[in-house]
Parts: sequence; structure tokens; C-alpha cells
Amino acid sequence: MLPFISSLFPLEQSKELKRYLEYIYTFSAQFDIFPVTDLCEAIDGAAFGSDILSRIYGGVVAFHGNSTCTVNSDKYTVTDQDAYFGWRWQTCSEMVMPIGSDNSSMFEPQPFNFTSFAAQCKRDFGVLPRRHWITTYYGGQHIELVLKRFSSNIIFSNGLRDPWSRGGVLNNISDTLVALTTANGTHCMDLESANENDPEWLVYQRKKEVDIIHGWIRQYYADLDDALNGPKSDIAGLW
Repeated sequence: MLPFISSLFPLEQSKELKRYLEYIYTFSAQFDIFPVTDLCEAIDGAAFGSDILSRIYGGVVAFHGNSTCTVNSDKYTVTDQDAYFGWRWQTCSEMVMPIGSDNSSMFEPQPFNFTSFAAQCKRDFGVLPRRHWITTYYGGQHIELVLKRFSSNIIFSNGLRDPWSRGGVLNNISDTLVALTTANGTHCMDLESANENDPEWLVYQRKKEVDIIHGWIRQYYADLDDALNGPKSDIAGLW
């Protein structure tokens, strides 16, 4: 397997390919730049009799397009390493994310082990993670009840094709804690710059978000005017 792939990509160890394929999957699963459907169609659409490795290669080509590509390409090296270590630092110093998998899914079993995770954080950054810091500092239990009591003016936007949406707020909590979901949306898709090829549902979603925010701003200035000048209807009623 490794010699065949190495003839296409400059690999030194098989784990380099494994990490790279994990990167392709996680990127495609979250974002719409390289839709995961294109990746799957390329793998499933390989010629009859193609072996697994050839199908994987078809998926890699679908991700990159029809161009020469290497796993160690400079296009991905600096930025991706910076982002990777940034996320690693945050999970070690602030937000432990106990994500793992067992043998009941299509993914390779990788159960989360806090002991080994903590040891890796110590080796990489010299810090020990605090397992419950995020919920101690920010809360996280009975989130709907807590948010109702102290929060307002939040839009929880989730594209349901984004795997992270599984842990998102998917229903309105109050009139000012609003959940917007889109069946075809991906990770942060509504926050990307608009362009002429945007589907109608995405244009509508962005407009709805802007309309909600405009409503909050109008309400703020109306409340401010009442505070400074007094509610006109109440004053009229006193006389």
C-alpha cells in the first residue's frame, strides 16, 4: 500500500497518509468548499474492480481537483500547522473536548483517554488540562434555563450538514434567544462573504439574521429614548 501511494505522494511513513486523509475528511464534512458528497461520489464512482486504495486516491483528487498534489504540499503546511497547534493549545489550556469513537461506527476505534491526552498536553505545551474547567467557568448544565435568566440577543445558527450542529442549540429558547437552522447549511457557511452563486436559502438566512439584529438595535434605541424622555404613553396617562 505505502509504495503505491508513495509513487503519487512523497510519503515517509504510512501515518502521514492517515493523518492527511483524516484532515480531508474532517474539512469536507464541515465545510462546503469541498463538499463531502463530491468526495463520496468520487470514491463510489471508481471503475468496477478498483481496489480500496484506488478509490481513496479518487477521493483525494476530488478534494484537490485535477491537479498534481502532494500530502506535504506547501499550500497546506504553514497555515494548517498553525491552526492545528492553535486548536491543540486551546483544548489543552481551556476546553477539553473528549471526542472519541468505539467499534460500533465506520470509524477506526479511538476511545478518548484523558490520561494520555493530559500527558500529550504536558509534552507539547507544558500545561495540564483541567477536565471540567469549561463547565465550571461558563456553565453548561440546564443551558436553556440558565440562558433564559441572564442572556438575550443571541442567534444560534446551525447548518445541519455540519457535524458540530449535533451539539448546538436547535430550538428557540426565548424571543431574543433565537435558533436558525438550515438543512443544507455547513460550518459557518452563513458567515462567509456573499457571492452571486449563493443558493436562495442561504441569501434568505443571511437576510433573516440581519433583520433580527436590526430589530434588536431598534428596540435598544426605543428603550433608550424611553429612559431619557419617559414613555410618552405613560406620561400622557398621568395627566
